[in-house]
Amino acid sequence: MRRLYRRPSRPVPGPGPMPGPVHPTPPCSGILCPTLPRPPHPPHPPHPPRPPHPPHPPAPPPHPGHVIDHGRQPYVVDINRATISNNNYRTTLWTGRHLQLTLMTIPPGGDIGLEVHPGTDQFLRIEQGQGIVQMGRDRNRLNFRQTVFNDFAIFVPAGTWHNLTNIGNTPLRLYSIYAPPHHPPGTIHATKAIADMMGD
Repeated sequence: MRRLYRRPSRPVPGPGPMPGPVHPTPPCSGILCPTLPRPPHPPHPPHPPRPPHPPHPPAPPPHPGHVIDHGRQPYVVDINRATISNNNYRTTLWTGRHLQLTLMTIPPGGDIGLEVHPGTDQFLRIEQGQGIVQMGRDRNRLNFRQTVFNDFAIFVPAGTWHNLTNIGNTPLRLYSIYAPPHHPPGTIHATKAIADMMGD
């Protein structure tokens, strides 16, 4: 009896998973996609110019009871303002090795008093008021006499007797320079009576 040869049957593929919807791939950004160059950073806006520093205020004028002798140190002061603001008979503002600056206020009718400095030249400048200056080599012969006002300068050579009297109705305010110094550093006399009592 003859056998019939049958080819093995191929399996019929069953139904597979249904293909889902195809989503389009979004384009990558420059941060996530290394193949694209990163966009350049926008330039920083320029910084606004800085305002200039304000100038330093001038040194305040001396105040009674709070005056400091600034001698032996570099010092700058509005001398007109300091002189007019001074109410003491004498205020020593700067004492160095070779010269000294003092501020003075003489009341109406008052004077410095006849005096002489044998080894000291003296310079005085009137900032406010009017007066009469007298000078001479002999205390009994003051043959130099001159009326002085604002902005007048007075030069007193060493060894010359001199006096300055206030002839106005307002205080006579001035500053004086001694070369070399004449008063102790930091000297302050509120009135002429105090200065005379201290022998200065």
